[in-house]
Amino acid sequence: MRGFLLAAVLVLSSLPSAAQQAGAGLTRLADASLAPDFSLLDMDGAVYRLSDYRGRVVIVNFWATWCPPCREEMPSMQRAWEQLRPEGILMFGINVGEDGDAIFQFTADYPVDFPLLTDSDSAVTGQWPVRGLPTTFVVDPAGRLVYQAIGSREWDDPALLALVRALK
Repeated sequence: MRGFLLAAVLVLSSLPSAAQQAGAGLTRLADASLAPDFSLLDMDGAVYRLSDYRGRVVIVNFWATWCPPCREEMPSMQRAWEQLRPEGILMFGINVGEDGDAIFQFTADYPVDFPLLTDSDSAVTGQWPVRGLPTTFVVDPAGRLVYQAIGSREWDDPALLALVRALK
């Protein structure tokens, strides 16, 4: 799985960044299937289950510390989180295949305060339609996958945030 993800990251990192792509945003998923549930730990050992947040909009981002586009979008994700958290919209960053030490070191350079969850064996990632890193999904209050973004985005872009807020 990691070899596939590394190859996908290399392809994605050769594309123009989200900031360079005019109108880059979210892709609506046609089937709106139920998001696979997960139970993952954050850096402090707290357990997060997606099903516990049914009834709320949730942004789920799959990322890794070694992924250049992941690092590129992390500051805008933090800025989006600062806007969305008071509105009850959640954001989870699911780290793919790394341990807590790698994530801790990453946050020294890219400080965020939304929950960073660990999927060290990539079991949860394998249940989601992740095509490369970063891949982000927006889950509606009914628990369905509504939007997808493959590659980095400017998450605090007003047009992108309007799509997320419209799901409330």
